[in-house]
Amino acid sequence: RARALLQQLPPQDCDERFCPDLAEEERRQLRAFSARRRQEALGQGLACPVPGPCHGCPCRKCGRRLNKGDPGISASRLGDQFWHPSCFSCHFCHQQLVDLIYFQQDGRIYCGRHHAELFRPRCASCDQLIFMEECIEAEGRRWHLEHFCCLECDEPLRGQRYVMRSGRPCCRGCFESLFAEPCQACGDPIGADGEEVTHQGLHWHARAACFCCSLCRKPLRGQPLTCRRGRLFCSDTCSRGQDASSTASDSSDSAFASAPSPDS
Repeated sequence: RARALLQQLPPQDCDERFCPDLAEEERRQLRAFSARRRQEALGQGLACPVPGPCHGCPCRKCGRRLNKGDPGISASRLGDQFWHPSCFSCHFCHQQLVDLIYFQQDGRIYCGRHHAELFRPRCASCDQLIFMEECIEAEGRRWHLEHFCCLECDEPLRGQRYVMRSGRPCCRGCFESLFAEPCQACGDPIGADGEEVTHQGLHWHARAACFCCSLCRKPLRGQPLTCRRGRLFCSDTCSRGQDASSTASDSSDSAFASAPSPDS
């Protein structure tokens, strides 16, 4: 319950004490924003049996009929309407509302988190609402200017090239030293700027020298291919040719190993 409350009602959305790094103007905006939400949108649902005058009315969310005496939830800010207890949930995330605390907007109910995000963007790093005039938007998410940093070394990335890693930005240096996949052909890491080809969980540079048939060296980009034991082939013929050469090599090795030495 405590975890759900922290998720649905982030304390930093309404109390400046949880936002120690805000400038004074941002604090003023947060106070005004919080007061307006409490006054205009905040409410708590009431659990009660459906009264006689509402017998047969549809649930506001699912539309199924509610009969007299059925358990229901009413929300005073939304008039004489009822919800099934399991239907009294956030319009955005569909989580049931802890302690029936809701925020209403345009006839819909929301948890506090997603109601706030109707009006202000949320920083993907610190999880606070953004009241600054400027912010950074990348990959469909937003950050405070000072929070858009490399997830490993904290280098500011504003105006810099970056790679997204597990939903967080990573500078090119950290990505190439920590996360870049090795090429299956040459063994070198595939850098942030390098073109990459992936097949069956393996990785190659997209250049012709790496992504090519292991036997005849034909470039394979955009071509049909066969992969056997981590090696690429342009056709079954080349694949069988590789197997034949491997078998011949193994046979030669065995014959050499079993030949009698001059001493014996």
